[in-house]
Amino acid sequence: MAEPKITLEQVRHVARLARLRLSPDEEERVRADMDEMLAYVDKLNELDTKTVAPTAQVGEAGTPMRDDEVTNQPAADAMLANAPSRERNYFKVPKIIE
Repeated sequence: MAEPKITLEQVRHVARLARLRLSPDEEERVRADMDEMLAYVDKLNELDTKTVAPTAQVGEAGTPMRDDEVTNQPAADAMLANAPSRERNYFKVPKIIE
């Protein structure tokens, strides 16, 4: 078995910084999980990426923009047609402030 990359002391230190109380079993499980993660990163570091162009993102840059166009014209009469009560071009509501 390979030498662990993360020690229990390091796990305890991080747990203390995060104000976590871990049981001894949890400490060992976290240490093993972190070792697996670091082993995976080491495996990724073995890949030859010299011919791959650097990228900042994998999708298209930016958000597609469109022209601002008014698609619904203001129509006060149509809006107020179903209002229970109206006064000129306004909704009429009961007074709630004395």
